[in-house]
Amino acid sequence: MADRFKANLQGLAANKTIRSAVIWMFILLATKASLDGLYGIGVHQGYAPEQPIAFSHKLHVGEYEINCAYCHTGVYKGKQAGIPSANICMNCHNAIKRESPEIQKIYTALENDQPIEWIRVHNLPDLAYFNHAQHTNVGGLDCTNCHGEISNMEVVQQAKSLTMGWCIDCHRETNVNGKDNAYYDQLMDAHTKTAAGPMKVEDIGGLECARCHY
Repeated sequence: MADRFKANLQGLAANKTIRSAVIWMFILLATKASLDGLYGIGVHQGYAPEQPIAFSHKLHVGEYEINCAYCHTGVYKGKQAGIPSANICMNCHNAIKRESPEIQKIYTALENDQPIEWIRVHNLPDLAYFNHAQHTNVGGLDCTNCHGEISNMEVVQQAKSLTMGWCIDCHRETNVNGKDNAYYDQLMDAHTKTAAGPMKVEDIGGLECARCHY
């Protein structure tokens, strides 16, 4: 039985058609793996670094329902959302859970006049311009659109790919929020006269290269 099986394998190996098919299959799989690797360069979806202080968004945002803007003061009015200073933490923790080892790290940072070295999770490349206020305030997008279900995260991770294709797809699918915003009144009127569907971000230049790269 073993000799017959060995003979069959040798026969298959000697068959030029089968050998050629195996070689091409290997080449195709290797090419796909290489392309997948190239497309994944710079994509950090799922990145969840260990922070210097174990801050739970699930507790603060989910359970206590603290608004994002309380800690990230620029999220609705600035280009950057901002990293909270230790003083913001102390608004509560000068009295709450002072004995906690994690809270004591905040006290140590303040006593030594040293900033807390938080590790950035969501980081766009320098060649891409992104304005938080433009999306959260003017566009009316919720933080979860880009950051995922933060209120359920014990440790914050990058939930979305944040690639250019992902942003472009959002601009193609998202309706322009023109409610109570006189800036868009004339655009809305012009769009309604010429198009049947709602005005998308792409209709007001959301796919132009210079919108994000200049």
